[in-house]
Amino acid sequence: MTQSSQNLRLLEDKLRQQQAILEHSMVTAVQEGRQTNTDDIQDAADQAVSSYQKELLFTQGTNGHSQIGLIRLALERIQEGNYGECLHCSTTIGAKRLEALPWTPYCIDCQEKIENGEIEDSVRAA
Repeated sequence: MTQSSQNLRLLEDKLRQQQAILEHSMVTAVQEGRQTNTDDIQDAADQAVSSYQKELLFTQGTNGHSQIGLIRLALERIQEGNYGECLHCSTTIGAKRLEALPWTPYCIDCQEKIENGEIEDSVRAA
């Protein structure tokens, strides 16, 4: 790991802040989803809007859950001392990439290969 301890602490703080934001957002989405009551809706347009809103809340919850998982894995890697290493090729992940996406488990090259279907995303497959 080539991260300075001060930089690593800043990234860990950033990860924890993002985790708290996502957890709050997911709780809010669940509450909003529960408050949406289709029994009170009279016409088809209102039912369609309500259905769309519920689907949007579900999608946001799913995406938030995935990102929280990545954040937890990043925090585990910090504790284990291998944060900043690509899980696929073990090279050092660029500092700018970690600053932008501190939860990323892959270097930019491996991420591109995953997106192109050239290699399997071992984090999402697990």
